[in-house]
Amino acid sequence: MLVRPERPEDRAAIRLVNKQAFNRSDEADLVDRLREEGVVLASFVAEIENQIVGHILFTRMSVETADRSVAAVALAPLAVLPRLQSQGIGSELIRHGLDWLRAQGEQIVLVLGHPDYYPRFGFSTAKASLIESPFNPSSFMALELKPNALEGIRGKVRYPDAFGL
Repeated sequence: MLVRPERPEDRAAIRLVNKQAFNRSDEADLVDRLREEGVVLASFVAEIENQIVGHILFTRMSVETADRSVAAVALAPLAVLPRLQSQGIGSELIRHGLDWLRAQGEQIVLVLGHPDYYPRFGFSTAKASLIESPFNPSSFMALELKPNALEGIRGKVRYPDAFGL
């Protein structure tokens, strides 16, 4: 399996992976809207035998505190073709993406996801507990790419407009 940055010619395959993974077009439409909004930081695909089988997207977002805006990254969506799920493809996309974000100097990543899946990568509901979001707290998690990046941060999450929140 190869994990690499998306290319313009991958977009139709990425859309298909997202539609099939979620059995609807909502996430594929979200990816398109985030691209249009210009907030994509990174988009990676997993490829097996020249076929795109997985996709992960990272976008700019922020945490608005009483006195400042703190830069953060949203991980959404993560998609793998249904027939290949539970084989480590999503995990490899996450690890690759987080390594890339660290190398870029990013400090905070937020995700709305399955509470049994994302903690294995260091995401924590406790780290996100002081960040107000419209989501169920058991599924809203944060990861510090830099130790103590969330220390003293209390505020409200601000997603890109494309999320419709």
